Amino acid sequence: MKTTEFDYHLPPELIAQTPIEPRDASRLLVLSRQSGDITHAHFHDLGQFLGPNDLLVVNRTRVIPARLFARKIPTGGKVELLLLNQRDEHTWEALVGGKRVNLGIKLKLENGITAEVINELDGPRRLIRFSQPIETTLKEIGHTPLPPYIHTPLEDSERYQTVYAKDSGSAAAPTAGLHFTPGLLDNLQAKGINRAALTLHVGLDTFAPVTEDDPSEHRIHTEWCQLTSETAAQINRAHSVGGRIIAVGTTSVRTLETAAQSAHSVDLVAPFEGPTSLFILPGFQFCAVDALITNFHLPRSTLLMLVSAFAGRDSILNAYQSAIKEQYRFYSFGDAMLIL
Repeated sequence: MKTTEFDYHLPPELIAQTPIEPRDASRLLVLSRQSGDITHAHFHDLGQFLGPNDLLVVNRTRVIPARLFARKIPTGGKVELLLLNQRDEHTWEALVGGKRVNLGIKLKLENGITAEVINELDGPRRLIRFSQPIETTLKEIGHTPLPPYIHTPLEDSERYQTVYAKDSGSAAAPTAGLHFTPGLLDNLQAKGINRAALTLHVGLDTFAPVTEDDPSEHRIHTEWCQLTSETAAQINRAHSVGGRIIAVGTTSVRTLETAAQSAHSVDLVAPFEGPTSLFILPGFQFCAVDALITNFHLPRSTLLMLVSAFAGRDSILNAYQSAIKEQYRFYSFGDAMLIL
């Protein structure tokens, strides 16, 4: 297996720069894993492809305004911080932008809070200790961190949140869920298509291309996730009555399959809370996921490899070519795909 096997050419004009309105007006490519057949629809048609007892499993993480601007003390040099993981009350792992932001450098945020680089991690990652807890001030001084391929400013930051976002902690949105509206969720519920929620806080590595020739040598960073006992019971109950487990997004897939690894033989999943470093490549044996709702992913990315593991590389790349031919919108604010 080579990383080049997960490459494809995307015309730049197909990278969606703004979200579509309403959310569920996005297009939906439906791919059959068994036959490879492709159907073109819209996201508000989702209920036509699901049935009673099917269970949507969504990621209710909420994106925090994690991009901060600071200046070095005493030189005043500009520094940009992107908060990734909170280590304790005062300490965060962050991605830094700026010249020579090295160990011991002191910083001052826009609201006067100071910070210090206490450790240099790999690449541009640093461990930053703030003079006081900053969660309560993020709303005041933080900015929504959009992916690097989106160049148009976002007028409403809530459009980079799912309508069911609840648990703050992500540096990026679980974008497969951006297509749902409250009305669509109500319509699905009325058809007997229920919803369960888990949490995985998304890190920026979701956008990182695999640079190694052999993707199995790629280091995937851990992300914190939680699947509660209540959610596990919902999933196991739906499975026991013949319902399909529909993962909404690759983050839900990773959490579900992590939770499946510690399940008893009679259950599909077990409750889980903690870091996951599960890296899903072709050849992976899926235990918990029957179908997947996802967006269209970057070439050579771990996410493209995950969906290829689920549906087959050739089938996925063929579907991508069909989407390109039909002028689908790609990436975070783009259209959706349902893999059955």
